[in-house]
Amino acid sequence: MISMRRILHAICLSALAASASAQSPPVQKIRASKIILVGDSTTAVIGGWGPSFCADHVTSFLACINLARGGRSSGNYMTEGSWDLALAEMSTRGYQNIWVLIQFGHNDQPGKPGRSTDLATEFPRNLRRYVTEARQAGAKPILVTPLTRRIFKDGKLDNDLAPWAAATRRIAAEMKVPLVDLHARSFAVVQALGDTASQRFAQLPKGSLPVGPVAPGTTEVLVQPAAVPKLSFDHTHLGAHGADFFATIVAAGLLEAVPEMRPMLLP
Repeated sequence: MISMRRILHAICLSALAASASAQSPPVQKIRASKIILVGDSTTAVIGGWGPSFCADHVTSFLACINLARGGRSSGNYMTEGSWDLALAEMSTRGYQNIWVLIQFGHNDQPGKPGRSTDLATEFPRNLRRYVTEARQAGAKPILVTPLTRRIFKDGKLDNDLAPWAAATRRIAAEMKVPLVDLHARSFAVVQALGDTASQRFAQLPKGSLPVGPVAPGTTEVLVQPAAVPKLSFDHTHLGAHGADFFATIVAAGLLEAVPEMRPMLLP
């Protein structure tokens, strides 16, 4: 037979548990946001500032998705379906805010078959479409002017992307979109460093042999080879140091342009 002492003990424990449960604060739902990177190789993995930005400049409350791809302009990024994937990311439920960083210009320049767009008509029309469709999807677009190239002529940095940067600024002002002027900031830095010193931003040292895919050897078991990055020296793409440097500039630009993001950004 259960003693009265045990019954009273069980009643006391039950009362204590109920009291502790009543005093526990309610669970707070997470308030997380997302940022999606859209653009060309100067934003993409292996050659762009995007990987360093996602790795080092956002807190765990800001999911960072890099959907930039090499060789893409404001035109073929849409026609190939990459923009559809970005729109699908914008429709994900549960995020408090979804921002979309959009940077194009390099492959919109003339002389790139299947990629080039007309600066006076197509390029601004495409940027307007990105902004409009991002807003329709419930996201908040942010335009980014193109990263400068590092090509010097007679000791002066060739500002060949200036017209595309200017067009991006105009669309941002016209459509009241936050702007990160990466072109102006990167141009000033590279011009100040000069030709030789700015080579530190490249993927490989000047004169290095390109690094590309290696044909897999014959094995007893057919195994799909892993991807191998294609690296080379040029005056456009970024190595680790360049990615870190310009990702910091992008983060600083966002801190100024989008104050709402500040609690989730690391300078």
